[in-house]
Amino acid sequence: MKTILATAPGNVDVLQLRDIPKPALPSPHHLLVKLAAAGVNPVDTKLRAKPAYYPDRLPAILGCDGAGVVEQTGSAVTRFGTGDEVYFCNGGIGDEPGCYAEYTTLHEDCCAAKPTNIGLQDSAALPLVLITAWEALVERAHLQAGQTILIHAAAGGVGHIAVQLAHHLGARIAVTVSDAKKAGLMQGLGAEKIIRYREQDFVQEALGWTAGDGVDVVLDTVGGDTFLRSLGAARVGGKVVSLLSTPLSLSDAQLARLRNLSLCYELMLTPQVMKLHEERVRQRGILEQGAELVEAGKLGVLVTHRLPLELATEAHRLIEAGGVTGKIVLTMGEPE
Repeated sequence: MKTILATAPGNVDVLQLRDIPKPALPSPHHLLVKLAAAGVNPVDTKLRAKPAYYPDRLPAILGCDGAGVVEQTGSAVTRFGTGDEVYFCNGGIGDEPGCYAEYTTLHEDCCAAKPTNIGLQDSAALPLVLITAWEALVERAHLQAGQTILIHAAAGGVGHIAVQLAHHLGARIAVTVSDAKKAGLMQGLGAEKIIRYREQDFVQEALGWTAGDGVDVVLDTVGGDTFLRSLGAARVGGKVVSLLSTPLSLSDAQLARLRNLSLCYELMLTPQVMKLHEERVRQRGILEQGAELVEAGKLGVLVTHRLPLELATEAHRLIEAGGVTGKIVLTMGEPE
């Protein structure tokens, strides 16, 4: 089968198109899936540059997100049959084969039926960003109807899913975006307050929007200075959820303490990295609930780039250049 292998730590040139044998089922509970597409996420580029979790297992197939058709089932599989269309977040961090390939294998417990009203390629774009946004807003922030939330980089992969999820939960939404096109997209998804962060101070805008109180929740998808400044955009007793690891200085920690802020971190890969099977089953439940929202017309994924598998290097360049709207997918067949 064709696959993209990360052959060594480094720049995009370490991604090599290779022909390798189709994988065998590793257990009676596994599925063999013929992939239609793989979602491309920033974590893929980071693990290419520095394979943090399994540096001794190169070459590796990257790509956590996938969707495709079940081609073979293990003897103990009960949840799926041959021909079923599925989507999932699995592998791609070095421990199991990822989705930059024509085929992959995964445990049936980590797999969900894809939304019936969208294609396989769009489905492949959803799992990581859906689980991330869900865990951040529902499980970390406990976002409630009527609360205010500020979502950074809202037109990005996680951001545009988080906006829709927050809208579904009944929250009032403020977003940061870089340009007018992205502002228009956010208005269409239900954002009430649009902040053009290049021209406006998002802290002052958030405070003005909330009559000086600050927002109940900040979702930080950027890190660095954006995370630190967000401490001043949250209300006293509010919550700041970050997808990035950002060290706090003593003065930053003192500010967070003075304002009684809850600082939460979200890494949806934790169950896979730490081999927490029951947590992975819980995440599959998020994919199942997400599929219901997609089918009900309450959630959609924006795929702005569909590239053939052979152009994985171009996908990584786009991610690393920054500013991508929505998601990028690598396709193993004709565009849908």
